[in-house]
Amino acid sequence: MQVDSGGIKLNVELHGPEEGKPVLLLHGFPDTGRVWSRQIAPLTEAGFRLIIPDQRGYGRSDKPSDIEAYKIAALAADPVAILDRLGLEKAAVVGHDWGANVAWSMATFAPQRLDRLAVLSVGHPSVRRPGNILERQRTWYMLLFQFEEIAERWLSGNEWTNFRNLFRHPDADAVIAELQASGSLTPAINWYRANVHPRVLVEPPPELPKITVPTMGMWGSADFNAGDERMAGSHEFVAAPWRYERLDGPGHWLQWEAPDEVNRLLLDFLTS
Repeated sequence: MQVDSGGIKLNVELHGPEEGKPVLLLHGFPDTGRVWSRQIAPLTEAGFRLIIPDQRGYGRSDKPSDIEAYKIAALAADPVAILDRLGLEKAAVVGHDWGANVAWSMATFAPQRLDRLAVLSVGHPSVRRPGNILERQRTWYMLLFQFEEIAERWLSGNEWTNFRNLFRHPDADAVIAELQASGSLTPAINWYRANVHPRVLVEPPPELPKITVPTMGMWGSADFNAGDERMAGSHEFVAAPWRYERLDGPGHWLQWEAPDEVNRLLLDFLTS
């Protein structure tokens, strides 16, 4: 189905019984809703109704050209519009990577629309990143992404060699094919341009209301993007039951690299 969110058309897939408990799955960079494909069967067989959008800028959803259209407030309004379109008062929300940022923001500013929150790989935005050089090295590409056209050329040149080497995505061929076919590369990078200005390196993290719904965070020990400090420290910003699951072995794309473990944890959390 397609959902209108302030004039932006979002492509949304629905799986599972209509009467099932709704679970909204939000992907991040550089994926589409397809990144959750290994969760569909286990969760729907358990009776859940899955709502899986291509977020704005990705896949079959609209790709506004204005960078301001990717500000986090607009991104967090999209899942609310999806719930409204489906006539749902609330849902469990699961987010990965940028989808985790969207989920954190939704839980912060529209907590009445969630009954619980699960975030993969990316912790609460108010947790200060360690200032050591290793942490800066992990996220240097966010500065590169501020340079329009240059970042796109660097990532896609030489048959996407830099993209493959930097992110080590476990499904790189399919992801690259999708980025090329849908023209999603620049819109995907615009999420960073709209929200991760270089000044965030020197400014204090935002002061936000605490999360008031039960929350679970997952992080993989081989994550290229960050150590576990941000996820582990998220408990300070959750005024509700908090659960942290550290998975030894998998990297950033937990739901793809360790689907059995992720599915087990999600089912346990969503049914508890």
